[in-house]
Amino acid sequence: MTALREGPRPPAAAELSSRKRMTATLGVILALALTSIDVSVVSTAMPHIVGELHGLAVYAWAGVTYAVAAAVVVPIAGKLGDMFGRKPFLLVGLVGFMASSWACGAAQTMTQLIVLRGLQGLFAGIQMANIFTVVADIFTAERRIQIQGVLFSVAGLSMVIGPPLGGYITDSIGWRWVFYINVPIVLVTVFAVLTAVPFVRSSARWRDIDFAGVATLVAGLAPILVGLSLAGDGHAWSSVAVIGPIAGGAVMLGAFVYTELRVAAHPIVPFDLFKSNQFAVMVAVAFFSAFAMMGTLFYVPLLYQSVLGISATFSGSLLIPLTLALMVVPPIAGKALSSMPRYRYLGTLAFAAMVGGLLLLTGVDPGSGRGVTVLAMVLVGLGIGIAFPMATSVVQSAVPMKLLGAATSQVQFWRMIAGPVAIAVLGTLMSGKTGAAASPRQLASALHEVFLVAGLTVALGLVATLFLKEVPLRKMPGMARRKKKSATPVSETV
Repeated sequence: MTALREGPRPPAAAELSSRKRMTATLGVILALALTSIDVSVVSTAMPHIVGELHGLAVYAWAGVTYAVAAAVVVPIAGKLGDMFGRKPFLLVGLVGFMASSWACGAAQTMTQLIVLRGLQGLFAGIQMANIFTVVADIFTAERRIQIQGVLFSVAGLSMVIGPPLGGYITDSIGWRWVFYINVPIVLVTVFAVLTAVPFVRSSARWRDIDFAGVATLVAGLAPILVGLSLAGDGHAWSSVAVIGPIAGGAVMLGAFVYTELRVAAHPIVPFDLFKSNQFAVMVAVAFFSAFAMMGTLFYVPLLYQSVLGISATFSGSLLIPLTLALMVVPPIAGKALSSMPRYRYLGTLAFAAMVGGLLLLTGVDPGSGRGVTVLAMVLVGLGIGIAFPMATSVVQSAVPMKLLGAATSQVQFWRMIAGPVAIAVLGTLMSGKTGAAASPRQLASALHEVFLVAGLTVALGLVATLFLKEVPLRKMPGMARRKKKSATPVSETV
């Protein structure tokens, strides 16, 4: 692998004026809020959409195409952001997201909506690949860690307000405005990014792009994620619809790995990253914390409604302790991370909380009160609220600037694929334990196994944190002396 030529760089983040930094931060926050809130807003409107467009048979595909497109493009867009600058890709993602949102609102058939949601997911993925990385172009290293906490707090807030906002818009002015309302917000965001975010890039050329890597990565990931989504939607693992795409995708991923290691001059995924202790551990932290979040969000409402007999409306409100923790904890975690020399113990504490919360849920039965589930939600939310900003901050402190986009987008990518994996694995377990008409006690028993398996799986993240070798997230007494011993160097070639 050969290094990209370095071109002239703009003023450092420390030299940005306060006004520009504030404007740029507003743009980044709005971009994150748009992509974070989109899924939950649209999910709330989907019953009305399928009713008008007569698409109940393909209901799930509107979400599947969006999620698959977003996940597949993240590592590609992150690498290209390193090569050509994050600002233009953030702008492309925003403008494309705006255009596809308008097109989704104008869709006349369910097939049109499914295709357009896939396109919207593509542009959302381009944004997600660069939002958390462009912070490095705006803030100094010390401030960046705290801002990451603020960004994850914004994402948590979006989870809280998304469903009621989607319901309000759908009931008051119609489901199409769930998409149309994105347009004016994106225009404000584009203005903020265009005028205030600095343009930082190397002198890469289009011929430097790893086109073979892009093609094999897409051909490998897309069918695997589709197969996992179908498995999570009730299809048998042995069915052709599941095993066919997964097997074909696995072959193409093998071709991707060969291309990256033996052929590509500037690989989409620099595998040298995985030689870094900090990167490898934080990828595990990102994946298993997202696994915990998805397993909780997907199965706790079923526990509330079908086991405890709580209404759908009220069961949604009982998830507030989790989402509230996701709002409040990340900024505090960011501050703590930048102050603790031995911050790996904070990660261990985070996973202990997640595992404890999931194991608490294994004891909930029809006679249980709501206090246990609320406590479980708080513990899981506390753990996720620490783990999410920790993964991004540690990786950004451990890798060289040339690899910042590729490394950060990998963290985001592993978070995103944890969702389909969790639903496929836990969904298979759930469907194997319940029939078409299960009693509350049968459902409780099946859910106990689901949460037990989820807890044991997430415990692997706890084990991973024990092997983390801290690198300084900012200048702290005592840590600088350990820097050379604790940091595993990563090649600066891309």
